[in-house]
Amino acid sequence: MAEPEFTATGVRIDKPFLRSLTRAGQVKIHDGRLELLTSYGREIDSAPVDTVHASKPWFALGDRARAVVNGTRYLLTLGPGAHSGDEPAASAVDGFLEAVRSARGEAAPGR
Repeated sequence: MAEPEFTATGVRIDKPFLRSLTRAGQVKIHDGRLELLTSYGREIDSAPVDTVHASKPWFALGDRARAVVNGTRYLLTLGPGAHSGDEPAASAVDGFLEAVRSARGEAAPGR
């Protein structure tokens, strides 16, 4: 199996209105798919990265990202356990958003 393009562990995954699905989940991007997993590795949701919308919510702290996967909104609280490839991300959220963009083949904003 190919090395994941992005992996984050210890991720809190919530649905809207603060319904927590897991407090130590995983987010993986590999083979063109985004996967949201529980701490035990059970799949919460997954979709081709081309269909995923990911952004920084304007209302949240800097360690949070919003992802819409298969029409379901998730709030991801990413910590220091995120990395893209072999290099640790300076900011876990920025690393996640960059990994989604690069998996889609898009250029980073402003480039």
